[in-house]
Amino acid sequence: MNFAVYRDLLRIRSVRRLLLVGMIARFPHSAAGVLLTLHVVQTLDRGYAEAGAVAAVVTIGIAVGAPWRGRRIDSAGLRRALIPSVVAEAVIWSVAPHLSYQWLLVAALVGGLFTLPAFSVIRQALGVLVDGDRRRTAFTLDAISTEVIFMAGPAVGVVLATQVSTVLGLTLVGIATASAGLFLMWFNPPTRSDQLPDAVTVAASAPAGMNEAAADLIGARNAGTQERRPASVLRRGVRRVLPWITVPLVMVMITAAGAGLLLSGTEVGIVAALEQTGNESQLGLVFVAWCAASVVGGLVYGALHRPIPPSLLLLGMALLTLPMGFAETTLSLALLSIPAGLLCAPVLSAASEKVADLVAEDRRGEAMGWYGSALTSGVALGAPVAGLLIDAVGPWGGFTAVGVVAALIGVAGFLARDLGSRTPAVDTAGASR
Repeated sequence: MNFAVYRDLLRIRSVRRLLLVGMIARFPHSAAGVLLTLHVVQTLDRGYAEAGAVAAVVTIGIAVGAPWRGRRIDSAGLRRALIPSVVAEAVIWSVAPHLSYQWLLVAALVGGLFTLPAFSVIRQALGVLVDGDRRRTAFTLDAISTEVIFMAGPAVGVVLATQVSTVLGLTLVGIATASAGLFLMWFNPPTRSDQLPDAVTVAASAPAGMNEAAADLIGARNAGTQERRPASVLRRGVRRVLPWITVPLVMVMITAAGAGLLLSGTEVGIVAALEQTGNESQLGLVFVAWCAASVVGGLVYGALHRPIPPSLLLLGMALLTLPMGFAETTLSLALLSIPAGLLCAPVLSAASEKVADLVAEDRRGEAMGWYGSALTSGVALGAPVAGLLIDAVGPWGGFTAVGVVAALIGVAGFLARDLGSRTPAVDTAGASR
């Protein structure tokens, strides 16, 4: 374990600036969730179920739009791809607070579709700027910065909603996000290695056509066996639309969905547990303990010399979430959240690192978009899955439900990881013949 890797990485000016830009670009939306919920409940005088429906619509929009946004970044470049997001963020979230509930649902869907893809852009750029073991450290720093943002963002959102107004708060989120998008366009981080300062030298040393071959290598590495074993119509269709997809990558996406489900379900369980004991005002104490543990776990994971499979980390986090159902006081809940929290940032950084390793960089924007969609879809599923059990048996049922589902995903992902790692070797041998 070597913590000096953080010092060495932060000495790289481009990486340091990119992480800072990422924090600025993500901060507005970290406050948007609680603002939107309080706007529906307080300003529009609706229930929490209706507020949850708005959040679900936004999530659906993000999940659908992320792959398209990623593909646009790959094909048109970062600056041109971000223009629709910058315009939409400023317009939609300036208008949405003044709409009725029904029209707010429509605005939320469109807003989700055109959400500024800050998360995928930052991770894609980090995958270009660093490689090897340093990539793990970079993704860990990115996950840690995200944890810090989501500790502060919701608190700012609550202050705006309670001390000023949700209408002004949502408008400020839209303007701030659009400004962050303009800042990201100005900074224009590299999303492909040929955009780096030394790209000319690298390109000159490579044979003609090597870049094209490398781009298709991972997505088409089963081509050799296809000559000997005809692929199904479905498989051929998937290969045509998503040529970079592989079995290990699919399992990473499923693992990301499991992590999102576990995190959102745990959050709902924490809220329900504190509400049951009448300690809702102490929610911040538990969240700080949970997020702080994630920061510590991320720092340790980023200093390791070898990666840990994300599926194994998810399995560990799921099993460590189960004891949270036994908490009876705020203090015990906060303490029991620490072991699971220690694996939160490592799971997310390990999954991001795996996507970057498995996909060629000129397809990585779309792949990161699908990764974001998988994570977002899991987040959308986690709350209702936990909610069903919470309503039926109590808060412990919510922790148990998401913990068991995530553990099963972790086990399946770990087993399929071994299967997927053997497949390329056979395919490569077939291709060489």
